[in-house]
Amino acid sequence: MAKIFKPKKISLSAIEGVSEKKIQEIIANDPSIIGLGDLVLKDKERVQPRAGRLDLLMQDPDTNKRYEIEIQLGKTDESHIIRTIEYWDIEKKRYPQYEHCAVLIAEDITSRFLNVISLFNGFIPLIAIQMNAYTFGEEIGLIFTKVLDEMPLGLVDEDEEIQEITDRDYWLKRSTQETVKMVDELLSIINSFKQGYELKYNKFYIGLAKDDQPNNFVIFKPKKNYLRLELKLPKSEEIDQIIEANDLNEMGYEGTWGRYRIRLNKGDISKKEEVLKILLEKSENHFNN
Repeated sequence: MAKIFKPKKISLSAIEGVSEKKIQEIIANDPSIIGLGDLVLKDKERVQPRAGRLDLLMQDPDTNKRYEIEIQLGKTDESHIIRTIEYWDIEKKRYPQYEHCAVLIAEDITSRFLNVISLFNGFIPLIAIQMNAYTFGEEIGLIFTKVLDEMPLGLVDEDEEIQEITDRDYWLKRSTQETVKMVDELLSIINSFKQGYELKYNKFYIGLAKDDQPNNFVIFKPKKNYLRLELKLPKSEEIDQIIEANDLNEMGYEGTWGRYRIRLNKGDISKKEEVLKILLEKSENHFNN
């Protein structure tokens, strides 16, 4: 039987030979260790104009979202938080075609500094990760725990629905009768496996409501020549394979809101009804369970 024991927590800053650069190398060699997904390394010690060097620049290969990562041994301090945000801002201005997120990794993120960091969240996409070290005999184990997650920028769906309610005529003028009718067809598919849903017309999309409450596991964006379907689902190999095997026209995964975007042209709904029902049902189950 395996022996169960309590590992001893240690401070990396107090260990000879362990530096921020050493931790930087460990993360660069295996970015998955910090728990932000299957990221790829873009650069290390990236020179910033008149502002020092960015520890690590990572990128999500699926969404192309970039993460500006700063590492600190010991406690967080004001200068490190400012530097993290400054590097994020520089990279965002240099490469505006990408979505960017600032990431602070430190051994000790105190409640005081967590409160300070949280003030920026919602205005600056910011993630704070606490790095804990434990001894296992002669070896040291690192555990990374996300203590502050990124808050998506902009209005949430519920705010949009309160402030930006429109009607069907608005969407008929903005798109076409044919693409709005496609939304009706998809609503029928949804109500075939879960009754009670109705359309909710908003300024930027057509959503869903059930029992007079927003329930946007899927949203619809009718255009002049096609309909964009956006399904609330975590990105996964299973869903990717379903989309690819059924020759659906995927428009890329939207990482900030966690939505698959699919383009539907005239006639696609009747041709792809079975797979669309599968995806809609998966999205409804994920969103409401």
